[in-house]
Amino acid sequence: MDELQSIGKLVIITGMSGAGKTIAVQSLEDLGYFCVDNLPPVLIPKFAELIEQSKGRIGKVALVIDLRGREFFNTLSSSLRYLNENYTITNEILFLESTDAVLVQRYKESRRKHPLAPTGAPLEGIQQERKLLEELKGLATQVIDTSSLKPAQLKEKIASRFSTLESGSISINVISFGFKYGIPIDADLIFDVRFLPNPHYIDHLRPNTGQDSEVYDYVMKWNETQEFLTKLLDMLHFLVPQYKKEGKSQIVVGIGCTGGKHRSVAIAEYLGKVMGSSETEVVRVNHRDSERDRIEVKR
Repeated sequence: MDELQSIGKLVIITGMSGAGKTIAVQSLEDLGYFCVDNLPPVLIPKFAELIEQSKGRIGKVALVIDLRGREFFNTLSSSLRYLNENYTITNEILFLESTDAVLVQRYKESRRKHPLAPTGAPLEGIQQERKLLEELKGLATQVIDTSSLKPAQLKEKIASRFSTLESGSISINVISFGFKYGIPIDADLIFDVRFLPNPHYIDHLRPNTGQDSEVYDYVMKWNETQEFLTKLLDMLHFLVPQYKKEGKSQIVVGIGCTGGKHRSVAIAEYLGKVMGSSETEVVRVNHRDSERDRIEVKR
């Protein structure tokens, strides 16, 4: 192919209806992306040609594409293949996901009909759409589960992800979680720390979390904890540069224990303290389930 000058970055936003595509595109618009909503996949190559003719005036582009039929998926696949063969534009697929229960609730709150079930129950359309998008989800370079995210949190997550891409650094997101609430679907690496002594069985420690000094010190004092951390850090220090070399700009590391309140939180806090010393590494720590039992008691 003829050598072509790079025309910038193309982000395709897709995923489940009601999972937050509108918020995602607004977030990228705030980052300076030229955004187009509901673009048919067949027009992607033509759109790339128009961007190239702008001679750099339009360098970052985000396209929202709803794929609700097999023909749309096939068209998108061929369009992306054409881009990779004929342009030097960087492209990636951002897939937004959410659980059936959360999506149903969002449809009820908005009083909207699901596009694939205009006369039926939202769940019927959600399940049909999930099946249609299954293969596309497997091709995504980034999957974000918005089930437990508020709009502001989703905006922050997307801003963090794509501003990191701009700077050339790599973002390491450490998430503590409870296995009984499910594994984070966007995690690249999962580590199970349920083998460590559990503060839950210490009466005065049980109400607190791994962010409290007493619980943190309890988790850290064991020989097996220190040996595990030594091996874990050795692995991460090896893996992070390899991921970066392959073009990844974000790694999600999940640390799980039974309830996501004590052991996993303490280990995640430790990783947040000792990692990210390099200027090209940004580390963020999020505790998904540490306050869940308190919230459920209030309800």
